[in-house]
Amino acid sequence: MNLLTESELSSQSLLSPKDVIRLEKASVRYRVPQERIGTFKEYFIRRIQGKVKHRSFWALDEVSFGVQRGEVFGLIGQNGAGKSTLLKLIARVLQPSRGRVLVAGKVAPLLEMGAGFHPELTGRENVYLNGAMLGYTRQDMAKKFNQIVDFAELWDFIDAPMRTYSSGMWARLGFAVATDVEADVLIVDEVLAVGDDAFQRKSAERIEAFKEKGVTILLVTHNMSLVKQICQRAAWLDQGKLIDIGSVEVVVDRYLQSVRDKENRRLSEEQYDNQERQWGSKKIEIKSVRILDETHQPQHIFYTGQPLILEIDYLANEPIESPVFGIAVHRQDGLHISGPNTAFSGLNLGKISGEGTMVYKVPHLPLLPGKYYFSVAATNSDDSEIFDYHDRLYPIQIDNLDRGINERYGLITLQGEWHHNP
Repeated sequence: MNLLTESELSSQSLLSPKDVIRLEKASVRYRVPQERIGTFKEYFIRRIQGKVKHRSFWALDEVSFGVQRGEVFGLIGQNGAGKSTLLKLIARVLQPSRGRVLVAGKVAPLLEMGAGFHPELTGRENVYLNGAMLGYTRQDMAKKFNQIVDFAELWDFIDAPMRTYSSGMWARLGFAVATDVEADVLIVDEVLAVGDDAFQRKSAERIEAFKEKGVTILLVTHNMSLVKQICQRAAWLDQGKLIDIGSVEVVVDRYLQSVRDKENRRLSEEQYDNQERQWGSKKIEIKSVRILDETHQPQHIFYTGQPLILEIDYLANEPIESPVFGIAVHRQDGLHISGPNTAFSGLNLGKISGEGTMVYKVPHLPLLPGKYYFSVAATNSDDSEIFDYHDRLYPIQIDNLDRGINERYGLITLQGEWHHNP
């Protein structure tokens, strides 16, 4: 039987019967030096001289929500959103600068696997050391030891110094120690990606066992598919503020759309005039290029199979007989993937002059996830003169997240179908 601390008894009396965690306008403020100081000695000297200037920022800003007993709750947001700070409040590692955090029961934080391990000690010694840091006696750890090493699959290395362990072995032992607990609240911070595929499956099964026991689980991960798979609700943090909370499907979809919108704006800003990557006689000038989705809206993030439209506005400064317009598609590393043009398509433009627009439509993008660049060009009919060439100036991103498209190896999809004839 676990005895509750005074703070836990106080939390239980203030929480509603359903809630196990409640944050009420919880805020955390950090003070950091305005400039980088290389050594502690330099910092100490400058501190005495009064030359150290600090700036304050709110890692969490008046965050309020509750988590119910037995709920699997996701915390999502980009790096620096305040997720880890919030978890440290719930784990009682930090105290809020303002507001309060109420937690009933024992908390098992899986924040950093093997954070308390010493590289010069053996795996065996580190199991006991880590257990002591988690509040267990030596007798407790002696009872747990065999099952911990069994789970980590490290019997052949358990008496070797930890400095000889690979990063995967280090993480496996840390996960095995941290999850061999009885807790009311389990905090999981990006630890389901430790080890190889087999160990990841075993780790997920252990988390699932906690879930079946009715343990409240707080999950932080960038894997939105996992959040949707195991969480009932989610909270979205951004720059320390609570942006949204509610049904996991709704919150994750809003978050992903926000990420896509932000990335779309970034890619749009990357599309700029770079004189070093443009050349030609300018008898025909490419004035602007637009990448559009199937609704003719500007877009830079697509998914495999989505239609894409490329529009090229040109100005022919003199009459040109049968010019050729073309594009090239390159992967981010420079690999040339495709190069269609009007001549290959059998389109003879005749004599052109003045302004006009060339349109290239892709009914189903075959590209698999990654970043790609379009080049556009106008040349004469026998490709002996380049009128205008824009080299890899127009980026797109292929992102299949939450699109139900599992194919991911290589550059393109063949859109084939599998059949089994026994």
